[in-house]
Amino acid sequence: MLIKISVENFKSFDKKEELSMLSSSKIQTNKSHRLKIKQTNLLKNAVVYGANASGKSNLVTTVAFIKSVLMEGLPVNSVNDFCRNNMKNKDRESVFEIQFTVGDTFYAYGFSAILSRREITEEWLYELMQDGTAHNLFIREGNKAPVLGGGVNPTTAEKNRFAVYSEDFAGGHDAQLFLTEMNRGKKYSDDSKLMFFFQTFNWIMNNIVIINPRIGISNTDAYYSAESLENISNLIKTFDTGVSEIKTKVISVDEMSKMIPAEVLSGIFAHLKKQMQMTNLPQIQMTWRIDEGFFNIRIKENSEPEITTLVLKHGKSVFDFNFAEESDGTKRLFDLIDMLMTKRQDMVFVVDELERSLHPKLTEHFLKLFIEAHAEARMQLVFTTHEDTIMDQELFRRDEIWFVERNADNTSKIYSLDRFKERYDRKLSKAYLEGRYGAIPVFRQFTFRKEE
Repeated sequence: MLIKISVENFKSFDKKEELSMLSSSKIQTNKSHRLKIKQTNLLKNAVVYGANASGKSNLVTTVAFIKSVLMEGLPVNSVNDFCRNNMKNKDRESVFEIQFTVGDTFYAYGFSAILSRREITEEWLYELMQDGTAHNLFIREGNKAPVLGGGVNPTTAEKNRFAVYSEDFAGGHDAQLFLTEMNRGKKYSDDSKLMFFFQTFNWIMNNIVIINPRIGISNTDAYYSAESLENISNLIKTFDTGVSEIKTKVISVDEMSKMIPAEVLSGIFAHLKKQMQMTNLPQIQMTWRIDEGFFNIRIKENSEPEITTLVLKHGKSVFDFNFAEESDGTKRLFDLIDMLMTKRQDMVFVVDELERSLHPKLTEHFLKLFIEAHAEARMQLVFTTHEDTIMDQELFRRDEIWFVERNADNTSKIYSLDRFKERYDRKLSKAYLEGRYGAIPVFRQFTFRKEE
């Protein structure tokens, strides 16, 4: 479960900003939206509002950036990702931290970097205790050799093994993360004292799913069985899209290459190859959604890729329809449908512009289905939106509603609705549009010149 995301000196975020999933003890509505782990109550949803260019998408980008750096190191184009509203920020550390649970264990993992130099300056992992203390599991400072925390107590063999990895990593890995290195082809026994390296990396990489207009990737089994395809067909029908049935058909790599641009195809297979190298698994599968098509790709060692694409039926028509022929709204539903179907536990879905291309009633329908489908599950949804009609205290708690606002110095601030003292009968969407909570566009006067 996600506990908190914090970021500093990145994109439009200057000073440290954070979004917290810790619930307020004052709010007694929608108690089912909380999940208790040990003595901590965590929220299952976070709805983020803000004007265009306020920085709310940069919150999603922050999570994507953490995952990207774990996968491939600091990207070359990150040299300009510091907050550029101040010249001093170019040589100032950017800081990223994510707090989360794996099972019933609480962790805080983060790193800092001088992005303009593509240089990791510090990296850390702590176990967070219920009494407010934290136990250091490892820390890495600059290009020094990373060191284990004093309370880890590895076996002699594990200690020697770690020392080799640590010394090999020191120097020459300025743009790489040590947590990544400790998962590059490494294997840990279930009782290993170093198992936290695998557990934390695996959770961040596999249990956080990011969905935005530029990323249409998910790891799902939903499109690999007749039963799940039937369930998806029945689910899609409830959204009144005209689609009555969904099937898949097998295609070759050559057929796929005729449906999408060559650079997109090469990027897909490069991504899958990288995933296989990092996870050290004998096979990997991905569902890849782009405007030109919807593809399920499974790759096994020393075998040709297995690829299927979607075939859709409309009403009583005898003709098949390709995914590319569907409306933007129907395509958008396929971005989101796995969120309803998944049976995996402890997942966090981070969605940018959830309502994009959807009618407000479809958005509301989807959210109600999501909350109902995962009422008893460890499942969280964090999403940005402009859709004020869902700002309803019957659907979400006050502490689940957040705002991102761009202030006078052009930097973004994150804050919760819970900081405002409101009556429970106030219509929140009306108050929001009236500007009571900020995070709405502020227009300047413009006068059209008349021709003489």
